[in-house]
Amino acid sequence: MPKIYDVDPSELIEKASEELKKIEAIKPPVWAAFVKTGMHKERPPVKNDWWYVRAASILRKIYRLGPIGVSKLRVGYGGKKNRGYKTEHFYKGSGNILRKIMQQLEKEGFVKKDLKSQHKGRLITAKGKKFLDDIAGKISNVQAQQKKEEKREEPAKEIKKEETPRGEAKKSDIKDDARKEKSTEKEAAMKETKQDKKETTKK
Repeated sequence: MPKIYDVDPSELIEKASEELKKIEAIKPPVWAAFVKTGMHKERPPVKNDWWYVRAASILRKIYRLGPIGVSKLRVGYGGKKNRGYKTEHFYKGSGNILRKIMQQLEKEGFVKKDLKSQHKGRLITAKGKKFLDDIAGKISNVQAQQKKEEKREEPAKEIKKEETPRGEAKKSDIKDDARKEKSTEKEAAMKETKQDKKETTKK
């Protein structure tokens, strides 16, 4: 069974975001259309479905790095702010957005709080693992089918290249035949000159 590590992350997040749209518990709040994702950003996200993309990305991060909390995720989703002539400064991402998304994922049962280990935060549940692994499996199956089709097409292309139209020979074959004819003509001329020389010497 393929897992999230066997698939391209961007493709996995895209497919997972599409699946998260079908879940009622995960919905963007009203203010999501106007808010920035961090202090370092100049404008709000361009995509209308950015909330689901961020939720899929957070779920994948919790799968890989869990248990993980909001503070570490803020660093991961942070960035440098353009301050004009001043030097760039790193700012953390929005904690409110991350917290709300994690609460929604926890409500759906994809994530749970971990209070036993030293690093407190949220862990992915068996349901969340299955959700992402199933999507990874679908992507890998599609990729395997595409590779099979490409392998089938490659030998067909090679056969077409080798085939020549009926009644017409290849240019390379024509050139080879011309060269052979020239070489035979030269050999015959050389033999004739040798015979003439022998006859003159005998006389």
